[in-house]
Amino acid sequence: MRDIAVFSGSAHAELATEICAYLETPLQPVRVLRFANDCLEVQLQANCRERDVYLIQPLVPPVQEHLVELLLMVDAAKGASAARITVVMPHYAYARSDKKDEPRISIGGRLVADLLVAAGAHRVLTMTLHSPQVHGFFSVPVDHLHALRELAVHFQGYDLSNTVVVSPDLGNAKEASHFASLLRVPVAAGAKQRHSDDRVVISAVIGEVTGRDVIVLDDEIAKGSTILELLDRLRELKVSSIRIACTHGLFAGGSLERLQQQDDVAEIVCTNTVPIPLTKRVPKLRVLSIAPALAEAIRRIHNGESVSALFDAR
Repeated sequence: MRDIAVFSGSAHAELATEICAYLETPLQPVRVLRFANDCLEVQLQANCRERDVYLIQPLVPPVQEHLVELLLMVDAAKGASAARITVVMPHYAYARSDKKDEPRISIGGRLVADLLVAAGAHRVLTMTLHSPQVHGFFSVPVDHLHALRELAVHFQGYDLSNTVVVSPDLGNAKEASHFASLLRVPVAAGAKQRHSDDRVVISAVIGEVTGRDVIVLDDEIAKGSTILELLDRLRELKVSSIRIACTHGLFAGGSLERLQQQDDVAEIVCTNTVPIPLTKRVPKLRVLSIAPALAEAIRRIHNGESVSALFDAR
């Protein structure tokens, strides 16, 4: 591809390399230095002048470190006279901070969006935001992709005649319904109340799940408290089998190992929007690549083609 420069921060270089392989363009080098006072300095080590620059960096732990690194990359591209700067952020961690649900609380999702725009970003490409309204926090165009097709292709290899898709809460029910329509199966949802970051209560499951093969779909799994609570309700309702699917497999605090240890969980499926923190082999885990989807979106953005058409047909 001509007049394009792709750079990666340190958050997920493997994904950036895979994206560039699909684009058939080199991944340009980036130098990140840390001064004695702990400040970072970033240098993009390829020409950016009058080129379309794509900066790939999901916000994963350490989130603040990777956020500042991304902001410095954007600033470096701006100072190097890039024609257009597109932030490719497969996971936007601050999307969880999307509303004022307590007094005097910060709304980090909007603040970080403002920071990216102030640094010089002209466009953002992201995937499966935790809350759809976060899209509106940005004052620049946002291409919001999802991984439902990649997940659906994986599950279409199974016998789905007795399957139901279950959303852990009503907030994710729309995505679960879309996913269920791709698989041509019914959908159900949990009635969830969150009391703290790691304490949730699911009082009931709305929909028919007894005796069915269940695919639990969520946007991300961090500590896994919601999924584990839902598994208890599903067991009470005597489901036939359980598979778990999500876009962002954050798997913090040993949650992946806890899910692996659930005897009635047949499979855990996620994508590689974030690097998976594997401390040991997890036989039940399947990681699907979203590099082709992101690469195709970048190609379409660069060529001025429709990105939303990605959801209509392959």
